[in-house]
Amino acid sequence: MSGDFSTVGLLVSATLGNILGSVINYWLGWFSGRFVGRRWFPVKPNTLERARNWYARYGRFSLLLSWMPIIGDPITVAAGIMREPLWRFLLLVTIAKAGRYLVVAAVALEWQ
Repeated sequence: MSGDFSTVGLLVSATLGNILGSVINYWLGWFSGRFVGRRWFPVKPNTLERARNWYARYGRFSLLLSWMPIIGDPITVAAGIMREPLWRFLLLVTIAKAGRYLVVAAVALEWQ
C-alpha cells in the first residue's frame, strides 16, 4: 500500500475491529433469551428458534462464514444463543475475519 499507512497495521486494526463487532453480536445472542416474548423485544420467538435450528444443523464451523455480508452477523448472534464456548468462537471468527482481510490486502496490493 502506498502512503504513510502500514499494511500490517491496517490488517490488524480492521481484523480486531471486525472481531469486536462479532463479539458484541455474540453477547447479544447470549443474553437475548431473557427478553424473548416481551412486546418490545425486536426478535420474535420463532425467528430465534430458526436461528437455533440453523446453528444446530450447520454447527460451529459455520462461524468460518462470519466474514460474509448479510449472513455473517446472524451467525455470530446464533453462536451466542447456542452458548458456543467463547474461546472457540474467537478462534473461528478470527480465522474468518483475518482471512478475509488478507485476501483483500493481497488483491489491493496486486492492483498497484
